[in-house]
Amino acid sequence: MHSGAPKRWYQHLYVQVLVAVALGILVGALWPTFGKGLKPLGDGFVRLIKMLIAPVVFCTVVHGVASVGDLRKMGRVGLKALLYFEVFSTLALVIGLVVVNVTKPGVGFDATHLAPLDAATKAYAAKGHDFSFSTLLLNMVPDTLVGAFVHGDLLQVLVVSAFSALGLVAMGERGKPVLHAVDVASGFLMAVLGVVVKLAPVGAFGAMAFTIGAFGFDALAKLGALMGGFYLTAILFVLVVLGTVTRLCGFSILRFINYIKEELMLVLGTSSSETALPGLMHKMEALGCSRSTVGLVVPAGYSFNLDGTNIYLSMAAVFLAQATNTPLDLPHQITLLVVAMVTSKGASGVTGAGFITLAATLAVVPGIPIESLALIVGIDRFMSECRSLTNLVGNGVATVVVSRWEGEVTGRQVSAALEAMPTPTSP
Repeated sequence: MHSGAPKRWYQHLYVQVLVAVALGILVGALWPTFGKGLKPLGDGFVRLIKMLIAPVVFCTVVHGVASVGDLRKMGRVGLKALLYFEVFSTLALVIGLVVVNVTKPGVGFDATHLAPLDAATKAYAAKGHDFSFSTLLLNMVPDTLVGAFVHGDLLQVLVVSAFSALGLVAMGERGKPVLHAVDVASGFLMAVLGVVVKLAPVGAFGAMAFTIGAFGFDALAKLGALMGGFYLTAILFVLVVLGTVTRLCGFSILRFINYIKEELMLVLGTSSSETALPGLMHKMEALGCSRSTVGLVVPAGYSFNLDGTNIYLSMAAVFLAQATNTPLDLPHQITLLVVAMVTSKGASGVTGAGFITLAATLAVVPGIPIESLALIVGIDRFMSECRSLTNLVGNGVATVVVSRWEGEVTGRQVSAALEAMPTPTSP
């Protein structure tokens, strides 16, 4: 086939992933034991993507910042991004609290006699109990220069990248060969990523077959009120809140969602937003956002701009209080809000991180028994997908907004790029 020929419908990655998800659901429902055995397919694909994330982010940030050489811009972009993140993360928490208090999905559950936590849920609870804001700050700094790449911690990679970029700027002309090498390495990593992404349907099939095989549809039915309320709230947050932001910026949220549909399908299939991070960065650059802005905003957003996770935190915590007949008056809920604002900063795109931050929140807020986590562990995998999808859209919108504040693109340019077909495919 000629390289310039349009793709047939079945050649699009998002279509292949969608078909793989459907097949995974079918296999998991009909042959649960076999479906659970396919877990390595999903885990393997996520690992393949994660092995590339740290070097991709490093090259993007270093080349983006060092090639511009404007340190004031770097600080300005960082402050604008953090301001945006805090406003909308807090708004997501508040919206979640309002919805769960109005709908009261946990009232009548009467889970007053709670069984002890199983080993897996105990591990989540232990991680949550050990969480603190000072720990988060300290963990931003790796033990060694290569430690960030070994562990794949995005905040650590961002710190190393920022200091490396500053070092290259300080070197002046002597740093040009290193900068060129970083640019070549970035192209090489994107080429490798293009090969890995072709395996996305296999990973999505295995991940979905495991999810349905392990948890089944019974968990959805039993806790349908919480699930339905969370999904509806997340959808309304994207369409109404983020939709208003994009409209004020001059482009359509629906066109933007269509633009990143391949990345959204990756997240849907793997239940991890990290699998879509490199593709999202590539597409934000294609919209006209500068590489330095993309390199700073997108990775930072994966820890500080988690709209879906925040909605989940406030709704799930109050649901567990309702289900266990634990009274939560307004002061307690304000405390919950403040605590969640801190604990949510420790979440990332990894599956289960939202559950860990929920455990951390419950460990600080008195009254809600930690054993109540067992009530929702069965549906957390399904809620994780919605969390990750909402987080991804929120980070994409945040990148465009900050880029607009920096005068890199206009609303008309973004709108025109979104309307242009076909959209650029992920690398």
